[in-house]
Amino acid sequence: MARFEARTSTEAGRVVVTLTGECDLAVRDELEAALHAAVTSAQIVIVDLAALTFLDSSGVHGLVTAHRTARDRGGQLTVVNPSGVVAVVLEVTGVDALLSPTVDDPRRG
Repeated sequence: MARFEARTSTEAGRVVVTLTGECDLAVRDELEAALHAAVTSAQIVIVDLAALTFLDSSGVHGLVTAHRTARDRGGQLTVVNPSGVVAVVLEVTGVDALLSPTVDDPRRG
């Protein structure tokens, strides 16, 4: 299994969480901790999935939970750059529509 990593950086008034490797049940706590820290520290959170090679239902759940937390706090969490199997999982579950920035959104990653 490819090693999972969640790196967080702050840029231009937003927090960017970059996910790499495989996101599954084994790393659920690490994912949820990173996303929770991000949405409680910034109004705008961008989750970059460009280097994520696998995403299972526990990862989808973590993203949706963080989205709800951000929304409840008046913020926004969006995902950018999904590809391959990760993009398919997000599309099949409908989470891509929930978490994708709009075309004219200046906060697009």
